[in-house]
Amino acid sequence: MIVRTLKDCENSNRNIDGGTWKSVRMLLADDNMGFSFHITTIFKGTETPIWYKNHLESVYCMSGYGEIETCDDGKVYPIEPGTLYILDKNDKHLLRATTEDMEMACVFNPPLNGKEIHDEDGAYKLNDETLA
Repeated sequence: MIVRTLKDCENSNRNIDGGTWKSVRMLLADDNMGFSFHITTIFKGTETPIWYKNHLESVYCMSGYGEIETCDDGKVYPIEPGTLYILDKNDKHLLRATTEDMEMACVFNPPLNGKEIHDEDGAYKLNDETLA
């Protein structure tokens, strides 16, 4: 059994600063669960371009308000507490926190190694050996 607290993970190398966001990686690839689990904060007033070409992601908004815009068709979806969005087609998108920080619970498949930050396309590299 694995037991971790958010507080312990925040005070460790599992707390990653992405500039417009921070991600506390609570469950990672080396935990051998087949997915990773993160608590991510999207900072108020920011826009983050994201395109997870190599990963599928589900995101549940726990607090805060914002929106997600899909780049292919320009559709904008509001995000508020209780909203789940699923990037089941490696959707290229813009994520915005509007009136306050958004606290999100995120699941990635395949799982992240832990140190990933977005590359120039807004993606995480797959099986990045430099993270080991």
